Amino acid sequence: MKFPESWLREHVTVAASRDELAARLTAIGLEVEEVTPLGEGLDGVVVAEILACEKHPEADRLQVCRVDAGGGTVQIVCGAPNARPGLKAPLATIGATLPGGIAIKAARLRGVESFGMLCSAKELGIDADASGLMELPADAPVGAPLATYLGLPDATIELKLTPNRADCFSVRGIAFDVAAALGAQVNPLDIAPAAVDSTDRVEVRLDAGADCPRYCGRVIEGIDPYAVSPLWLTERLKRSGLRPISLLVDVTNYVMLELGQPLHAFDRDTLRGPVGVRRARAGETLKLLDEREVTLDENFLLITDDDRPVALAGVMGGWDTRVTAGTTRVFLESAHFAPAAVIGRARKLGMHTDASHRFERGVDPTLPRQALERATALILEIAGGRAGPVSEAVLTGHLPQPAPVRLRRARLARILGVSVADAEVERILRALGLGVEVVADGWSVTPPPRRFDIAIEEDLIEEVVRIHGYDAIPTSKPAGELPLAVPSETRLDEGVLRRHLATRDFQEAICFAFLDQRVLDAWSLQAGAVALANPLSAELGVMRTALLPGLVEALRHNRARQQARVRLFELGRVFHAGDAAPVETRRIAAVACGTAAAEQWGEARREIDFYDLKGEVESLLALGGRAGGVRFVPASEPWLHPGRAAEVLRDGHRIGWVGHLHPALLKALDLDGEVVGFELDLDPIQARPLPQARPLSRFPSVRRDLAVVVPEATPWEALETSLRAALGEQLREVLVFDRYVGPGLEAGTKSLAMGLILQDVSRTLTDHDADRAMAAAVAAMERDCGARLRG
Repeated sequence: MKFPESWLREHVTVAASRDELAARLTAIGLEVEEVTPLGEGLDGVVVAEILACEKHPEADRLQVCRVDAGGGTVQIVCGAPNARPGLKAPLATIGATLPGGIAIKAARLRGVESFGMLCSAKELGIDADASGLMELPADAPVGAPLATYLGLPDATIELKLTPNRADCFSVRGIAFDVAAALGAQVNPLDIAPAAVDSTDRVEVRLDAGADCPRYCGRVIEGIDPYAVSPLWLTERLKRSGLRPISLLVDVTNYVMLELGQPLHAFDRDTLRGPVGVRRARAGETLKLLDEREVTLDENFLLITDDDRPVALAGVMGGWDTRVTAGTTRVFLESAHFAPAAVIGRARKLGMHTDASHRFERGVDPTLPRQALERATALILEIAGGRAGPVSEAVLTGHLPQPAPVRLRRARLARILGVSVADAEVERILRALGLGVEVVADGWSVTPPPRRFDIAIEEDLIEEVVRIHGYDAIPTSKPAGELPLAVPSETRLDEGVLRRHLATRDFQEAICFAFLDQRVLDAWSLQAGAVALANPLSAELGVMRTALLPGLVEALRHNRARQQARVRLFELGRVFHAGDAAPVETRRIAAVACGTAAAEQWGEARREIDFYDLKGEVESLLALGGRAGGVRFVPASEPWLHPGRAAEVLRDGHRIGWVGHLHPALLKALDLDGEVVGFELDLDPIQARPLPQARPLSRFPSVRRDLAVVVPEATPWEALETSLRAALGEQLREVLVFDRYVGPGLEAGTKSLAMGLILQDVSRTLTDHDADRAMAAAVAAMERDCGARLRG
């Protein structure tokens, strides 16, 4: 919310300086983002009129102007493109110093003398417009000090408002908080009903129920189409960040900024029948004021003319019924739209308007008629005309009704840790415009209709403390003993996993939980995706169903910035549609590209591959003390490279996948080179059995080596599983120390040499025991894997 300081002081009279006012606004929760002084140091700048212009004899872009400064004429050399006879503009006279530090003195420009400087708004520190001279109205008094004429010096104050303070999207709403904070009272705003001089009226029908429970409208005819917005009005709009457009539009914007009620003006001559409010029908179209034609659905609220859509309620008016330079009859609209009927509608169409910004957060339902009368008075005062009767339709049962909220004296003292005097509490609440009734244990407080944020006792406590001052609350340490939380031994802490991956040269990334639907489509991960009803943008419209797409996007971002070796991981949640609510699953994922090791001289350069990431997965799974029970089987996911990826199974259940990304996916993502990654469910990784101590065997172990020939497609995992099933607990360890393929072996086979370490806890194994175990091992591998001893 941006507004001029002078406008605020018009609604509440306070003695505080500008700096004190800004500091107090921030202290009460209305954070001041910026204060911009306007028009300081304009001594010596006056209103002047250009009487004549001649081309400079030595410069094509300069003109020699004869200027009336009120005390006689002076010669000014000017290069502004809009300098012309009859124009009134600011003149910095000799001796003046402009806000930018420019000292004005007599000068000779290309051989022609100049006695002053005609100025742009930027040179005066009033506006950012530097395209030409600042054009003043034709009735500006020549010779008058510019600062006096424009009501300067002034300042613009910009507030960063929280969504719950919708009442402060108006100058008058802010005035109530300022009055409470500085011990003042809001100045009364008397808005008398306009005299009815016309019989023209438009019938209003409400067919949207609670979406629009109040709608006011009035016809004003006989408006002077040549009337322009007065200087004081346009200056206030400019200092509030709005561009003046035309009288009718400027008046509606002015009232919106002053009172907080958006309004809209229709050209009366374009309306045919009763004005109505209803839900849009699927497929209906409407051309808006920005000349875009939008297609609507049942979630949008429409203003209609004899059932013809003419405006998007609470968002923007329609093109066909807009006011133009020739409009002399208007139908002025002022309505209350429920936040639920407007929220997200503008964003769904890729737009944002001042009206939707206010209606989404809540506008005072009692304000439409008052705002309508205020706008009517301004139009009649500036452009003349005759006002018709107000047409008002109200659905009383659907209007929000403020409910009293009990504030207990003891509860207030307990929450704040300090007692606030009853008189101060009542002063604060009444100054904020709340109705206060004293009861036995405190107060019964009725919030005004504009305060949608006050519903429970804690809301009132917050109102008291923010106005009373947070710095007035004593600082005290919390009392009491806090129980120590003992971490469970059956669960790995997330910090352990993070530190483990960090020590293995991965960097943690935090990615958005929202994705573009097109990203999920490219990954073929759209199944079960949860669409957002009110997304931040079209590119963040669905919840992620996997962590890898976001991580790969972060990897791609780094690769585009000359990072050849990238290793990232993330712990987060993924979301899938459920029966009643989305199902959240905690996962851990990592991606990597480039070389397996950082650049060095001691090891040959090698690109990272499947086995590197498989090793990372195995190291993670081993943290829980359960190295066994894990299998890797070929994966068939469409985003993984066939033959170079695997599903990860633990105790027969799939917990994730690891491998290379599919080349087609890499091409779609504009990534060159190989990218490998894994994604695992977090809960199975964190679960671990309680450690159990077992005695070490006092008897020596026996090692026997053997080599077997198996089909090339037989994985080592199958052989190991067969061996452990056949030898049981006697097999302490089994390892592969050689693999051979080549001459001496049949095509399609391979030789694996392995060492079997045997040990018993109750006795020393004899040669006979070892021979019997080896025979059982060979028999099991022959039966289960088609293996044979290599001769």
